[in-house]
Parts: sequence; C-alpha cells; structure tokens
Amino acid sequence: MERVTLGNEEFEGRNDAYLLDDEGVALVDTGIATAETESELREGLAEYGHEFADIETIVLTHWHPDHAGLAGAIQAESGARVLVHASDAPLVRRDDEALAEFDSLRREAFEAWGMPTDERESLLAFLDGSEAIAGEPATVEEIADGDRLAVGGRTLETVHAPGHTAGLCLFEFETADGREAFVGDAVLPVYTPNVGGADVRVERPLANYLDTLRTVVERDYDRLWPGHRDPIDDPAGRARTIAEHHRERTSRVLDVLREHGPADAWTVGAHLFGDLEGIHVMHGPGEAFAHLDHLRHEGIVREVEGKYETTGKEADLESLVPVPE
Repeated sequence: MERVTLGNEEFEGRNDAYLLDDEGVALVDTGIATAETESELREGLAEYGHEFADIETIVLTHWHPDHAGLAGAIQAESGARVLVHASDAPLVRRDDEALAEFDSLRREAFEAWGMPTDERESLLAFLDGSEAIAGEPATVEEIADGDRLAVGGRTLETVHAPGHTAGLCLFEFETADGREAFVGDAVLPVYTPNVGGADVRVERPLANYLDTLRTVVERDYDRLWPGHRDPIDDPAGRARTIAEHHRERTSRVLDVLREHGPADAWTVGAHLFGDLEGIHVMHGPGEAFAHLDHLRHEGIVREVEGKYETTGKEADLESLVPVPE
C-alpha cells in the first residue's frame, strides 16, 4: 500500500489517496477535482508505475469533493468500479433529485440556525461557485456495513461510521503490524472532524459521531490511515481526545446559553468560533447546532421559535458526551 499526498487548499489541508496494487490496482479516495490536484495524483501514481487507466477499483470513504472529486474522471479513463456507501452514493452519482433535495435541506438548515440573510446569500454563492470541485459524476456500486471488498490484493471490511456524513465508512484490513483502517474524515490527526455542518442530512449528528468514536476504540485498531495528513498510531487515544473535545465544547455551549441565551445556533457558533470565512461559515453554526440538538434530545435545553435556552435540568457531561473506555 502506498500513500499519495495531494494538495488541498479548499478544506482541511493535505489530502491522502491510497494506492493498493498487490493484485490488481485500486485507489482509496481520490482528492478534489482541481487541475492542480489531478496533476499531483497523476504524478503520484506514476511514481509507482501507474496511470489513471490502470485503476480497476475506487473505494470512497465518503462523498465530500476532497475525497470523491476525481472519481468520475478516473472512471472515464479506466472504467473503474466506484464503491461507496448507499447513503452517500446519490451525491457521488450527482443525481439531480438527490442534489435538489440536499440543496433544499441545506437552505432550510441555514434558516433554522438563524444565519443572517446576507451571510446566507454569500455562503450559497460560495457553494454554488465551488460546484466544479465535485468533479464529473461517477457510476457507483453501493456498499453497506459489513461488506467485504477484495481490492488491490487486500480484503477491506466495511464499517459504517456516520456523523461527519451519512455514509462515511471505515475500511479495515489486517497487516503484519495488526488491524488497520482507512478512515477518511472519521478521525483526523490534527483537526476534529466537523459534525452538523458537513452533511445536513445526518440526524442526531453528534450522537452518531460519538458512536463512531466508540466504534474506533472498540475495534482496537493499531493504526489509522486518515483522509488528511499523517497516519494515526494511537487510534484509541486520538478517538478519546476528540470525544473529550466534544465534551468540552458541550460545556462551552451551555456556558454561552447561560450568559447570552436564549440564542440560535448562529449566535452560539459566533461565540464559539468568532468570525468565519468560506466553508467554515457553514461548519461553525452547524457544529453549534449539533451540540444544541444533542442537548435538546437529552432535555438539557429546549428550543423555542428557533432559539435555545436551558431547562434547568442538571447536565451530567460525562454521560451526555461519553469518552470511550
């Protein structure tokens, strides 16, 4: 297995694509659909004696453009199979109905979060102007939790891990060093993956994501290969650190409501993150919403006409946001 590092100034820094070529040639994630990244991917594959036309299978961790953007272009040259979880497949196919529904859900979310009209219009214009980075549509094969994929000389076991997106999956495999997994944006070595804003289709985004962190710990991986930056050699420790981060953030959300509430998700996000630009204008209030939504389901806050306020019920943060043992 070879890691091909790709530039990405749009999102979370360097992207990783993974080449499997022991028997057949497969790629896990592809990078974003820009001319610069496509050139880098071609050059990276060439270092190992391959070109786009050689790729037989593309396995996608999730639908985001910085992971799936070049799948259609590679498939057009090679006829490669493209495998992605059923929940994310319509967005990789660029299905018109799915895209229209997603756009509608996103607009509804921005309004529900209390995003000011001018910020909303600027963000929608930014998103519309970024459509090209999603790349060409790909014909996909849908996969599900538990599916075992024989690709590039390895057997990858599919582990559905929603939260960051509805269909994000881990792909685990055995090596001489132990059990490892490709994890996309489920766990990252530097940043904490966004929940709430990264995919507005996800119901109970924080609860789902906390379950994913527990899965990472319980499956006892020896190494993770993330979608950005370097391998993670202490998977359980990193998952626990991210869970602790969300516990702290939940506490901060409650502090904001006690001091400034009732408040909508946009206002809470502004207190948490300050001024934001680009895609983070969506990610900030989205993450605030994910925490507010979690607290609402647990009866710690209530929502009244789009604004959240504390109920007076004591918040046991250790049980609200568990850190996997």
